[in-house]
Amino acid sequence: MQPRSRVQIPEQTVLVARAAFPHGSVAMSARDELGEVFGDEQFAAAFGSRGAPAESPGALALVTALQYVENLTDRQAAQMVARAIDWKYALGLDLTDPGFDASVLSKFRARLVEHGLEEQVFTTMLTVLAGKGLVGAGGKQRTDSTHVIGAVRDLNRLELAGEAVRACLEALSVAAPAWLATVIDVGEWAHRYGPRVDSWRLPASAAKRDRLAQVYGADAVALLRAVFTPAAPPWLAEMPAVQTLRIVLVQNYHITTDTRGREVIRRREADTDGLPPARSRITSPYDTDTRWAAKGDDLFWNGYKVHLTETCDDEPHTAGQGDPADRRPAPNLITNVATTAATVPDVKATTGIHQQLHDRQLLPDEHYLDSGYPSAETIATAATSYGVTLVTPALLDQSAQARACGGFDKSAFTIDFDTRQVTCPQQRTSSHWHPATQRGTDVIVVKFAGPTCRPCPARAQCTTAKRGGRQLTFYPRDLHHALAAARTQQNTTGWANKYKLRAGVEGTISQALAITGIRRARYRGTAKTHLQHVFSAIALNLIRLHTWWTRHPLPPARTSNLQRLDLALAA
Repeated sequence: MQPRSRVQIPEQTVLVARAAFPHGSVAMSARDELGEVFGDEQFAAAFGSRGAPAESPGALALVTALQYVENLTDRQAAQMVARAIDWKYALGLDLTDPGFDASVLSKFRARLVEHGLEEQVFTTMLTVLAGKGLVGAGGKQRTDSTHVIGAVRDLNRLELAGEAVRACLEALSVAAPAWLATVIDVGEWAHRYGPRVDSWRLPASAAKRDRLAQVYGADAVALLRAVFTPAAPPWLAEMPAVQTLRIVLVQNYHITTDTRGREVIRRREADTDGLPPARSRITSPYDTDTRWAAKGDDLFWNGYKVHLTETCDDEPHTAGQGDPADRRPAPNLITNVATTAATVPDVKATTGIHQQLHDRQLLPDEHYLDSGYPSAETIATAATSYGVTLVTPALLDQSAQARACGGFDKSAFTIDFDTRQVTCPQQRTSSHWHPATQRGTDVIVVKFAGPTCRPCPARAQCTTAKRGGRQLTFYPRDLHHALAAARTQQNTTGWANKYKLRAGVEGTISQALAITGIRRARYRGTAKTHLQHVFSAIALNLIRLHTWWTRHPLPPARTSNLQRLDLALAA
């Protein structure tokens, strides 16, 4: 790579672009206002200093961002470089420049992922925007997540077993064709595994499907044993397709020996043999990071989850040059993107999001979240470790008494952490105080003695235990007080009005879906999917900044008249 400084735009390109776009465009605004974001130097670690000259990585980063602005394929983006006047302006190209081949973009993304530079442009953009006063620490931010469907076919367990064998055979046919021909009957296996497993209809009867599952399992075992024999090339065992087949076999098959000493290979059953949890269960041999997940009763998907965090201040923007009287609210800009497995609950992402914002020096004072993100631990950690107040509905007491809205729930008991005792509403004290760990979280389990609870006149309102007394489980002191304070605050009218600010992030999710197609992964693997999400965020920021710089209002959302009437009546 030969790093380039800011390339001067040819005069003819400027004249034509200004004439064609008198009010500018997203591409032109990106060049005029954020040209330094797309410099070459930040990608130096991913390119060598010797060899054939490379395409400018800064230019490729800008093309990738604009590609997501327009939601284009690689081929379409390469064509836009050759024929779009505003793109030529942004890239500093002559009007006659033919551009580059579309394959360059794919190689550029692979190089970014290989060197861990997925967020490089996004981080640089936020640094530049912070210098312009458009983002910064403090203020308010909000976060929400949405599901992302992986770029693989949906397979049931039977199809997965057959496709895993097929994927391994395809890899071995390329890596060691001569060896493979000596260990399998190529003609028979080509008939069984030549076409995709889901390209033909599976047997209708359960007996035939079980027989097919046994065939897939037996073939997987035979192929793996051949790979791991001393006579096989040792490097075959290290191939990703072979390792994936091993895991699929273990997760979906049970190998035993019958009374006659014969080996029996059969599919695992959840009730008798057990299945691995969803967070570790492979769903496709072509993308081992995708996972099946569910949300509610209607949404099931195989893929990932993305969390978008954006600013939501309503204070006027005071930074930059120009008329001091120009005090417009700054645009809402995305400050963080987190991509997780589909099975990771939102609460597990909260602290990680705060750490990423801390690393960028963009931590807010108030963070607006839905009820999936908070827990006693995340509320306390956000306040003590990051100085962030979570504005989010904390989950209420889930005890039987609280759900029934009758009797004595946990809030009716007085906890004294110093004396390690709990006093019930009838002024009786606990007999046991046990620190414990439940599901990886520190808790305290308190018990009241049976002789104390049995004669109590309020026993029916307190516990249904027939022998022992009431038992309570709560968090240690700091976590307990943090959760109790959050529950108390969210019951106030002022808090409910304040929390309405969170709903705006739903519009950002909708915009990301409509413009960049964020809900469908373009690539395979967590790293490349995260790269897609990062450039989707860059694209949304460019669109919002362009409308703010050019003083053009954002286009209204497409809402039917009936929907508008419904919203008006609801208000």
